Amino acid sequence: MTHTEFRRVYQADPEGIWTAPGRVNLIGEHTDYNDGLVMPFALPHTTSAAVSRRTDGLLRLHTANEPSAPVAELRVADLEPATVAGWTAYPAGVVWALRGAGHAVTGADIHYDSTVPVGAGLSSSAALEVVTALALSDLYQLQLSGWQLARLCQRAENVFVGAPTGIMDQTAAACCQAGHALYLDTRDLSQRQIPFDLAAEGLRLLVIDTRVKHAHSDGAYGERRRGCEQAAANLGVVALRDIAHDELDAALGRLADEEQRRLVRHIVTENHRVEQVVARLEARETRAIGPLLTAGHASLRDDFRISCAELDLAVEAALSCGALGARMTGGGFGGSAIALVEEAIADKVGEAVTAAFATAGHPTPRVFTAVPSAGARRLA
Repeated sequence: MTHTEFRRVYQADPEGIWTAPGRVNLIGEHTDYNDGLVMPFALPHTTSAAVSRRTDGLLRLHTANEPSAPVAELRVADLEPATVAGWTAYPAGVVWALRGAGHAVTGADIHYDSTVPVGAGLSSSAALEVVTALALSDLYQLQLSGWQLARLCQRAENVFVGAPTGIMDQTAAACCQAGHALYLDTRDLSQRQIPFDLAAEGLRLLVIDTRVKHAHSDGAYGERRRGCEQAAANLGVVALRDIAHDELDAALGRLADEEQRRLVRHIVTENHRVEQVVARLEARETRAIGPLLTAGHASLRDDFRISCAELDLAVEAALSCGALGARMTGGGFGGSAIALVEEAIADKVGEAVTAAFATAGHPTPRVFTAVPSAGARRLA
């Protein structure tokens, strides 16, 4: 359909079709912009792009998700931060970042089609950025690696769009492998693919999309980042990543500001939880990661304070029904939660969460099984 729609919109065939996935973060929340450790995996939900080059300096963008909207037309030479609004800011930002890095991108026609839920904390923006960057890298023969694409896409989102995100989402979209979770050190971008085949162990990881929308460019996310940076400065370290777990109490004792103490406690303990999850997965003790997921949610709720009533309810209902562990995932203030469950009770847990939302008067959540999938790639 992406190929057919491209032809309908642009009256020509595309030069190729690419795809990039959304992601679920298993553990390691808000640690990426603190030079910390994260562990995402790619979803089967993807954003696909049919693309052709242009030589006249025009960037034309269209999406099947807004089929009645006109084609957006921009001049690549005129692209500047904060000058493009809406979803088109993300691919426009990628072109801006590529050109700023010295790559002679002279324009493109692009048609997108996405199954990544928007605003669900599953990195729809990163999927849009990375599929654009990969397609243009291939077409313009830039030969950019996955981590290079991720860095450029992060710059597009941070500077062009104005959302202060870390590097995790873009790296997950660019670098994840099917059947694995990506253990990523966001300081040096070193990576390890950790086998994560839940079905083989009789387990499922449920994603519970609360349908509460969130936006990284909103002020609360930026406030947390600035608070972490100020705490690091007050502690005399480059980033909160530099505070070891066994140094936490001493570090907290050096901070007078209670808000900064909360932020530091979450980041330091969350990095430690990532390390513990990796160790348990490598020891094939997958069920043992459940309590670590739940502890992560408590830290995000109580210390980082980025949960909401719907996320808390999703976690509580899943745990009450027998989930091995559950937590919110993503930037917070809405979006999705995850629950690690035995295969035998997966449907029951989903039903219990849905019933709890109905009782509380919340919109019906979307519940689905997360399957670790492939990262960005060319399809045709």
